[in-house]
Amino acid sequence: MCRVITVASQKGGVAKTTTCINLGIGLARAGKKVLLVEADAQGNMAASLGIQEPDELDVTLASIMEKVIDDVDIQPGEGILHHEEGIDFVPANIELAGLEAALVNVMSRETVLRQYLDTLRGQYDYILIDTMPSLGMITIDALVAADRVLIPVEAAYLPIKGLQQLIKTIGRVRRKLNPGLEILGILLTKVDRRANFARDISARIREAYGEQVRIFEECIPLSIRAAETTAEGKSIYRYDPKGTVAAGYGSLTKEVLADEG
Repeated sequence: MCRVITVASQKGGVAKTTTCINLGIGLARAGKKVLLVEADAQGNMAASLGIQEPDELDVTLASIMEKVIDDVDIQPGEGILHHEEGIDFVPANIELAGLEAALVNVMSRETVLRQYLDTLRGQYDYILIDTMPSLGMITIDALVAADRVLIPVEAAYLPIKGLQQLIKTIGRVRRKLNPGLEILGILLTKVDRRANFARDISARIREAYGEQVRIFEECIPLSIRAAETTAEGKSIYRYDPKGTVAAGYGSLTKEVLADEG
């Protein structure tokens, strides 16, 4: 059975794209068939997976969603690219921002992405969606399309405030549009394990949400090595396989796999 997991945060810079990529490749390394979907007009996922100029791509998530809206047939495999580390991905670029504005006037606009992904569920074990750092229409589409939501949160004070709004939005989507939607868990990222400050933030999040929402046991440590993978077009497993970030994402992958049961 295919699991669709949306990786969502309304704040940028929380390692959302890095998490989506490394969890996806971690699942592929565990023998799963994985598709990553970039629902972010910035094109950061495409760039991180080795696409030099995402804005020059002819087929992206925007053009595929336009076909769904216009009821035009999508060819098998159309727009799906393959990465050497064993995952498939659908890239995005700036055109997605224009599509988001156009969705306002579309009938059943919240289900456009779900309609597309439903045609792919039979081909994959996991579909991971990387979203914009906002709660706009494309992010709502990604939540409606998902079975689970994974929330990366930087170990800092301001992102905690945004977390409350995101959890409210997820609850609203569950009540009105996607009753099967559940929060897979909160993942603490960019944690400086040497600092009391980061430990204090971690404790606050666990105190505030630990009874309602799962907090992943393993956090992702602060590391320049993780940021460098973006320029290299490869995962942390290839770039720094023995580092603490690779270990963190390896543990996250095991927890996600354990959730299958």
